[in-house]
Amino acid sequence: MQSFGCRATQADGAALERQLATRGMSQAHSALDADVVVLNTCTVTAAADHDARASIRRIHRENPDAKILVTGCYAQRAPQEIASLAGVTWVVGNSHKHRVAEIAAADELNPAVQAQQRDHDGQSGQPQNFVSLESVALSAPAFTLVGDIFAHTELIAAPVFAGDSIAEKTRPNLKVQDGCDNRCSFCIIPSVRGQSRSMKLDRVIEEANALVSAGYREIVLSGINLGRWGRDFQPQQRFENLVRALLECTGIEKIRISSVEPMDWSDHLIALVAGSPRIAKHAHIPLQSGSDRILRRMHRKYRPWHYAEKIRKIREAMPDAAIGADVMVGFPGETDELFEESRSFIDQLPLTYLHVFTYSSRPGTPSAAMPDQVPVHVARQRNRILREQAAGKSRAFLGNFVGRSLEVITLQAGGDGFTEALSDNFLKVRVAGRHEANNILTVDVTEVGDEDMVAVAQEGIVAHAVQQSCA
Repeated sequence: MQSFGCRATQADGAALERQLATRGMSQAHSALDADVVVLNTCTVTAAADHDARASIRRIHRENPDAKILVTGCYAQRAPQEIASLAGVTWVVGNSHKHRVAEIAAADELNPAVQAQQRDHDGQSGQPQNFVSLESVALSAPAFTLVGDIFAHTELIAAPVFAGDSIAEKTRPNLKVQDGCDNRCSFCIIPSVRGQSRSMKLDRVIEEANALVSAGYREIVLSGINLGRWGRDFQPQQRFENLVRALLECTGIEKIRISSVEPMDWSDHLIALVAGSPRIAKHAHIPLQSGSDRILRRMHRKYRPWHYAEKIRKIREAMPDAAIGADVMVGFPGETDELFEESRSFIDQLPLTYLHVFTYSSRPGTPSAAMPDQVPVHVARQRNRILREQAAGKSRAFLGNFVGRSLEVITLQAGGDGFTEALSDNFLKVRVAGRHEANNILTVDVTEVGDEDMVAVAQEGIVAHAVQQSCA
């Protein structure tokens, strides 16, 4: 099983692994040893498509007997393109991702698995457009199962962990939302993920409490458009309702919020994050461009002044918070003057890091047909300029913490006498000495490098008092 792309895709992959295990399949050490290889793909850029195709070719070359099942966003967008690749047995879009384990397990020769599958197929209430596993087997290789993603109501997800070793599994990623109702002109994601849909609150609480019972101390909330959680419910709920419920109804010691759009950073959410020691002081807020004209061409729902107001409110409420942004360069129509407008706008904001992306034309999106496409070499140069600007902001932010104390969660021990850790405000820290993973420590920062800082742990492990008040 291999997943590409964003946190949401990683969470989908974790759910698929759980489903495959319940059907009697065990994970191989590598693709070389596998009978079935499941690739959970991304398609947000042309590079993501290329990476998936390269993996397919490599797996087929190194293990020609393995059956390859390709699912995820690329499979939803271009199933026939993937089906034409040598070695691909099945292509299953996001519309039918919930059937991946069923399809993969049915092809195994294990009698127990086949009996379990027959029991499953004999249940009533088969979904509309149900494709029997007999027809799947007869249609292989290159069987495709892709339907209307906007009719898709399933939300599969399971906590996904950082890294492969036990020592690294300290910050489970819990996906609570999928899909997107925005229609940004450059983005293919709505057409491969479908409409926004949310995990029910009681299930989120159940998953979070299961992680607490397993010993985890920090969780990362994620989704395709996370801030829209609850808007598809009747009556509607807000994302801050979810965060408040996690504080009240679970024993999790630290909640970290991944990317949330600027219009969803309400005053209530800002106050909630700022006021609770159990919420990481970290805000990731996509910008895409600091040029008003480009934002309009992108069909983004905010203006630069609106974005700047949100950032300043967050900084005022949380002076030491990490505040990051996604920025795109090379969007069609981005002249030198408009790029400079964006660069200057970013320079004035109290951001601490940037994720800079070069525009990638996606077939079927409005921007793909726009005039004034920016040459690749120009876009790459703009990417370098913003990355250098971001590095300067990051160094300045790091420099604020020399001689100060920070709270960190330990990740894994390094080979140089230090333990890797992550601070509450999203800074990489090397803590002197070897410490067990998944501990929350208070450390004193002694020196700062270009990308991280060195610290000495104070005595004792931090334990946040958690008083649950959920009925």
